[in-house]
Amino acid sequence: MSKFKDRFHLTPEQSLFLAKKKWDENVYCGMKMENRAVTFPQTQTILNGINVPSVQLDDIQAILNMRDAWRFLLNTVNETVTLEYWCKLNEYIARNEALEWGKLRTGSVGISGTDYEPPVPEKKKATDELNSILNDANISATDKALKAFTWGTRGQFFWDGNKRTSLLLANKILVSSGAGILTITDKYMEQFNSLLLSYYNTGNDAELKQFLYDNAIHGIRF
Repeated sequence: MSKFKDRFHLTPEQSLFLAKKKWDENVYCGMKMENRAVTFPQTQTILNGINVPSVQLDDIQAILNMRDAWRFLLNTVNETVTLEYWCKLNEYIARNEALEWGKLRTGSVGISGTDYEPPVPEKKKATDELNSILNDANISATDKALKAFTWGTRGQFFWDGNKRTSLLLANKILVSSGAGILTITDKYMEQFNSLLLSYYNTGNDAELKQFLYDNAIHGIRF
């Protein structure tokens, strides 16, 4: 039985409208998750194709990468999520930022602020775990999205861009199901980071998922 019921039940047209309306805010969310020194107005300006001299080039690259990942998501909103699709999201997001992008990492990594070391991912195990989340008929799309997000962030399956890739994966699940969109606003970012760090240390995602459900699922109310 699903703990996190869908709070929104949008038609495909309404869901796509919401995603297109909120995608710039979601790009900004991705930047703040990575502690990038950019403001929302700066992010919007760059997304509109206008240069912002005060923003570093690698931050501009990260914004444009998320822009392209969102464009890919919106153009493939009805496609089935697979490991290959998930890797494609990372290919856009981590382009020119990581050792490799769009491929599962093959070496060890650490996470700042915690002693937890995620294991090197195995393709079959990752595929099975992802499919287990996506194909669970007993839980809602929102529940699947929250599980996919927390699983992806702690697993650190890619060399870089794991939080952003997991954010896009969660939103692919939500948007394609008409269940809203996952975006963490500035107001909740510090609390999110604290809960995420605790989750890295303990492996218990219950508090983090409840927080996201209460504060980061947005939609259209009629």
